[in-house]
Amino acid sequence: METGMRAHLSEHFTHPLSHPGAAGICPEMLEVAEEANRAGDYSLAAEIYSSQLADLQQPDRGLCLRKADSLARAGRISEALDSYCTAAGLGKLRPEELPLLVETIARTLREKELGIGTLNGQVKHSSSSGDDGVESDGDNGEDEALDLFSCRICKCLLHEPSTVECGHTFCKRCLEDDSVKECGQCKQKLRNDGLPKGRRLNVVLSGLLDKLFATESKARKLWIEGELLLKKQNLSDALEKYNAAVDLVPSSGRLLCQRAELHIEMRNFSQAVQDAGKLCRIKPLWTKAHCLKAMALSKAGRNDEALQEYFMCVALKPDWTKVKLEAQKVLSELFSSVFENEDMPTPLHPLQGGLTTRLIKPPALLRSLRPLTQRPCSSSSSSSQDSEFSVTKSAPADDSSSRLSAAPPAKSDAAAVEESTKSLAGVLATLPAPPGGLKRKHSGDGPSAIFNTPSKLLRSDEVSSSKTPAVCGGRTVPAELLDSGDMECSLCMRLFYEPVATPCGHTFCLKCLERCLDHNPNCPLCKENLSEYLATRGYNKTVLMEEVLQRYLGDELTERKKIHEEEMKELSNLNQEVPIFVCTMAFPTIPCPLHVFEPRYRLMIRRSMETGTKQFGMCIADEIKGFADHGCMLQVRDVKFFPDGRSVVDTIGVSRFKVLSHGQRDGYNIAKIEYLEDKKMEGEELVELLKLHDAVYEQANSWFTSLKDNMKSQILSHFGHLPNKDADPQASPSGPAWCWWLLAVLPLENRAQLTILAMTSLKDRLMAIRRVLIFVTRKRPR
Repeated sequence: METGMRAHLSEHFTHPLSHPGAAGICPEMLEVAEEANRAGDYSLAAEIYSSQLADLQQPDRGLCLRKADSLARAGRISEALDSYCTAAGLGKLRPEELPLLVETIARTLREKELGIGTLNGQVKHSSSSGDDGVESDGDNGEDEALDLFSCRICKCLLHEPSTVECGHTFCKRCLEDDSVKECGQCKQKLRNDGLPKGRRLNVVLSGLLDKLFATESKARKLWIEGELLLKKQNLSDALEKYNAAVDLVPSSGRLLCQRAELHIEMRNFSQAVQDAGKLCRIKPLWTKAHCLKAMALSKAGRNDEALQEYFMCVALKPDWTKVKLEAQKVLSELFSSVFENEDMPTPLHPLQGGLTTRLIKPPALLRSLRPLTQRPCSSSSSSSQDSEFSVTKSAPADDSSSRLSAAPPAKSDAAAVEESTKSLAGVLATLPAPPGGLKRKHSGDGPSAIFNTPSKLLRSDEVSSSKTPAVCGGRTVPAELLDSGDMECSLCMRLFYEPVATPCGHTFCLKCLERCLDHNPNCPLCKENLSEYLATRGYNKTVLMEEVLQRYLGDELTERKKIHEEEMKELSNLNQEVPIFVCTMAFPTIPCPLHVFEPRYRLMIRRSMETGTKQFGMCIADEIKGFADHGCMLQVRDVKFFPDGRSVVDTIGVSRFKVLSHGQRDGYNIAKIEYLEDKKMEGEELVELLKLHDAVYEQANSWFTSLKDNMKSQILSHFGHLPNKDADPQASPSGPAWCWWLLAVLPLENRAQLTILAMTSLKDRLMAIRRVLIFVTRKRPR
């Protein structure tokens, strides 16, 4: 039965007993301890394990580890360390036996010292997981450093900026990376194929960046040259480039990070530690910075300091498995180093001589722990808080622990320092204080007090006092350097309005570029062919340019926008300045499809769409005046563009007008007009009008019915069926629709049609149509 009970217990315990059959161990009590652990009463479980250990002649390693885990879970870290040390004295601690200790210390550091809460097991500001140790660029607040002039791919100052089809701008070299398939901001797929000359520099933005951030731009260029040399494994030359770049921008976090990595690769561990340390001060909550420092310290053989940084990493990013395992590994080595020291006697019990006290490092650490010596120590048996590390004496043992054996007198502090320079407790006691002015949320007493050391992190005012702006943020644009002349369109010589970058890298106002492409599919500056760009009509505004204008040239942009709006208002006045398309006859209610290819009419159609009127006038030509004195307004229903800029415009007639004055604007004709309406008839005149209306309609229907089938098919395909007769022929200002349908299909010259179009009497128009029907009926071949 006892064997079966132990087998059952072994399924639940993390650490197997060293001597399963040892006398004095009570399986039932161990089961109670495990139940207490499952219930969250870790202090009770620790008490049970302590009582079980007290009944043994020799400490059991597995039982010591179980007790240590329970104490760690209870937050009683120093007592847990004593128990771990006892287990380590009986057999080397393996990394996989220390996850609870690492997690507890990291959690205490995170919640009590850094003041960072958790949500569903995740650090609130940590945005990504990384079981493989790969850091996301936005981890731990890194994205907050980005500003207008940072590339959203490499997170650094834009170098050789290139604007993609969607209007967002990135470094040219970032876009040329094969792994970049979509825009880093709007996620639109990028066209990496069909670019024979590759991505091109945005000329205006490139010049602007070099002017505003001359030092940083130069540093970025050196930095990239260093990266290229590094890829070729030319490490010494790459380091020279990095050094020159750091001299220009000493507070560049990512640059320091890369130089530290290079130092590690070159085995310059001391320099790597210096760079990583500065990086941690600049970016105290960047997990990668602490991980890099830990790696450098570990390779330099400074495991005790490396452990501090690993704890910080786990505190900032609890689910980073790779780093957590590294922390367990280093912690295991530190435990082992204590007992591998030949001058250091192996204790039989954690309380003999106060092991954790005797392992504390000398003067600087003693000063940092001085506040702890002034606090009363809590009872290790009844408090859920961790008893403080004392420099002068150990915490008193509880009754159950003291039954193990009589402890020999503790050595003095000086003797303990001389015995060993390696200190596990010292490592834990010197964990960094909260970075950058974060408030401590705990009182002076409690488990977090072992981390209560002066902050070594750079104060925020010290960071901001640096004369050189950081590469990844904090940039300010010098007002004296930014000139509106740097942001002028080379076509209209005014401030950019809706700036658009061409594939060749030049920037123009959207409207200016469209007008140029109406005449010639080449760039106005470099003359590169833009036929494909014209075909796709990918005229997306350059987002960065827009934001720069709004943020730094707001007054000038407001004035520029005001001018544009006044122009649009003027263009949208369909009485004072109506655009006139001089082409053919058009009639109310009748469709009028147009093939637009002339540059002047491309502009006219585009403006009618931009103003929202979607209307323009149609007139036939006049040899003297340029266009006739009467015409019809057309409403645009749809526009289909061809790759070469031509378009087919689907329009329909809406109303008639009379031209009061002729003019021109930007190459196309305009007119001041007044709209025409039919005169209303009443009484006997109305009765006669209705009779005439019905008679002419029947005459028109008879004529259309008598046409040959091929002629009827042509008419139907272009104009549709003859509209139905109107119940009230005066309901529309232009009269019944069937009259205009008939006028459009009758074989009349334009001048004759124009005469009927200009009539404002429905009676006169019906009589004219009746005469035409009589004429065409007589002339029809038999």
